[in-house]
Amino acid sequence: MQPLYLLTAVDVRRATQSGTSRATTISKLTIPAIKIVTTEHNPGGGVMAVDFAQPRIEKVEPAFEIKGFDTDVFHGFGLVDRWVFAGAVRDKKTGKAQSARAVIEGAVTDWEPDEASPTEFVGCNHAIKEVTHYEFWLNGEELWYVDFWERIIRRKGIDLFADDRLALGA
Repeated sequence: MQPLYLLTAVDVRRATQSGTSRATTISKLTIPAIKIVTTEHNPGGGVMAVDFAQPRIEKVEPAFEIKGFDTDVFHGFGLVDRWVFAGAVRDKKTGKAQSARAVIEGAVTDWEPDEASPTEFVGCNHAIKEVTHYEFWLNGEELWYVDFWERIIRRKGIDLFADDRLALGA
């Protein structure tokens, strides 16, 4: 039976600098979705259209929301940096907490404060674009590894683009 994981804590921090944890100010994060690129084919002499899956993914769009104002996020705003999206997930059957980690290389390009009043914390939404590296680990197991510059896409350790690189002579 598959484990039932409950998310119990989150953090976003710069991967290359200590002291950048947002564990006490973050209210939510968006671990980016993985969507496999598909190519539609609708043959004139066929009986149906098919979306054929390719060994590549669509752009990923991570984001996070902070309560209050995060002045550190403006350091390098618009420049590529390496980020860790961390989560603690608890296996409800065993009670054991496990780690969920996304390592993302991209630029914080969007800063959008929410409407607020003096009786509540303002929320500020941050989006990361120009993502060229994305890996996701659950309890120490690599589930996804995608790197634009390396031209690698791995799912659970299997390189989906290896044959394509070989065919290109790379």
